[in-house]
Amino acid sequence: MKFAIQMYSIRDVISSGDDMLKALETVKDIGFDGVEFAGFYGLSAETLKKKLDDLGLVCVGAHMGRDDFLPENLTKTLDFMQTLGASAVGVGGAPTDTETELQETIRVLGNADEEAKKRGMRVYYHNHTEEFRRPYFAEGPGTVFDRLKEHMAMEIDTYWSFVAGQDNAVLIPANKAHVIHLHLKDGKNRVPTALGEGENDLKKVIDAAKEIGLDWLILENDDPVPDGPSDASRSMAWLKANA
Repeated sequence: MKFAIQMYSIRDVISSGDDMLKALETVKDIGFDGVEFAGFYGLSAETLKKKLDDLGLVCVGAHMGRDDFLPENLTKTLDFMQTLGASAVGVGGAPTDTETELQETIRVLGNADEEAKKRGMRVYYHNHTEEFRRPYFAEGPGTVFDRLKEHMAMEIDTYWSFVAGQDNAVLIPANKAHVIHLHLKDGKNRVPTALGEGENDLKKVIDAAKEIGLDWLILENDDPVPDGPSDASRSMAWLKANA
């Protein structure tokens, strides 16, 4: 199994394009095999791809805004990601608070996913806790997560699913047909931590990832301590010892 990092995890050392290029060197030095972007800091896809290739890193995806998947922006979005060599791109969340918001998110991302499939790509949605706790707005069983997964690929954030009361050992295999990525994340009292420093049952997540045949696990930490690179280094040490 290979390990990527969501670059949001080390955002504290990135404020420019030059910083981003240096940050890619940092994550390679820490031991990661790939990256999931959360912003490109003005760099072209060609510049980023060259840097990734020089370092031997793979782009597994990116978090972008819902508007990047509107019909008038979609070609640019998919072209950018294809240049990076990625087969998937998604959102870190999108409006789902009301039935109208949910339907619009499904419309935009669902249509984008259908177009992406024509290129051999997928569009995915990254959950927080709310997608599991909100019931259907319409009458019937299920959650917002259930509705979203029928229209796009899913990236399960395994700490927020844990906080929402989900058993990742059940959730992940049950959604094998929909899951394209997992965020391997730990935390305590709803505050993310480095891997092994929180309450999440990470071994269950890793076993489930292997069970459904995922090639990648993606590290994410929303609140790294004391800084992104050192926090990520502690997580990598845990991965090397346990994954």
